[in-house]
Amino acid sequence: MNQGSYIFRQVVGFLPRDYFEWLVKKYDGNKYVKSFTCWNHLLVLIFGQLSNREGLRDLITTISPFQFAFHHLGFGKSVSRSNLGKANEIRDVRIFQEFADRMVSIARSKVDGVKDFFLANKVYAFDSSTISLCLSIYWWAKMHHGKGGVKLHTLYDVKTDIPAFVVITDAALHDSQVMGLIPYEKDSFYVFDRAYMDTKMLYLIHKREAFFVVREKHKMVFDVVEDKGYNNPATGVMADQIIRFRGNKTRKNYPGTLRRVIFYDREGNGTFVFYTNNFDITAEDVALLYKFRWRVELFFKWLKQHLRVKEFYGTSENAVKIQIYAAIIAYCLVAIIKHDMKIEAETYDVLRILSAALLVKMPLVDLLNIPDLEKAVSDKYTQLEFVFKD
Repeated sequence: MNQGSYIFRQVVGFLPRDYFEWLVKKYDGNKYVKSFTCWNHLLVLIFGQLSNREGLRDLITTISPFQFAFHHLGFGKSVSRSNLGKANEIRDVRIFQEFADRMVSIARSKVDGVKDFFLANKVYAFDSSTISLCLSIYWWAKMHHGKGGVKLHTLYDVKTDIPAFVVITDAALHDSQVMGLIPYEKDSFYVFDRAYMDTKMLYLIHKREAFFVVREKHKMVFDVVEDKGYNNPATGVMADQIIRFRGNKTRKNYPGTLRRVIFYDREGNGTFVFYTNNFDITAEDVALLYKFRWRVELFFKWLKQHLRVKEFYGTSENAVKIQIYAAIIAYCLVAIIKHDMKIEAETYDVLRILSAALLVKMPLVDLLNIPDLEKAVSDKYTQLEFVFKD
């Protein structure tokens, strides 16, 4: 008895196919292609992400018995290790990169974000995560000390829990060198760890009328223009100052004044020094913004645990990048489905259910009708449970 279309087919129905096909045409992605098109390629990669396949052999072995359903699943006439491996090697990575950007944009426009956040401004956390690779297999990914890998740099929208900007680079590239690529928005906050204490880049943010909060990397040389004499043991704020850099290089890179906040974390028994170009929010808010930076770390952890960005379906740089962008696309796809179908369950719960039912025929709305897994999220961010991390 025909019970409708496959769950996987319904899931990928949320993808903006017209835009993807426009990208394929833009970069001539289907040139000389007879059967395994870019669209087929994308759907197979998304299936691998959602079903948690650990490698090329695992993916092909899993889907091969369902060749009779390839047309209905959107895989094309056939999928083999050779044609999928070749596609990963030669397909233009810009198709998948720009489609991931589009999915990010759609997901962010749909997700309402945290209600009753303590600031009305947009808040972003920027950080990178290294994806380690074995040099004997990924020979092109040399980092240092005999290790290999690539870096996933992510600008994370704290209020929506959606990445706003993603770029993949060599692991040897210093984090601060990517700061110039960030699309800064006026009046938004950008939160950085101490690796991004680059005065020249920070002044670029200031000139673009955006705000930053960054942790001090090492002791800076400065003059105190004004000491507010503010010390609040109850909240941990030890000092709130307005300073100007004294060193020739740092003063040239950042000629204006800055705000310097010293915070003591009782739980971790550590002292933190923050710099910001915002003089209006409270010193406590400055420290609280830095705590929210941990959201991007949680995203990296979630991505590595629940999507396939450790085992790859190819060994070339092109194949690795395509698969990482496919993981971002899958993450945003689940976020879009959650919004459009008004599902309150956690993203991980939705992924677990989908992974077990992709090749089942039933209405997607019935599959995800899981009231027992719905969780209250209204107060998820009102009590900050994250800790400072070195």
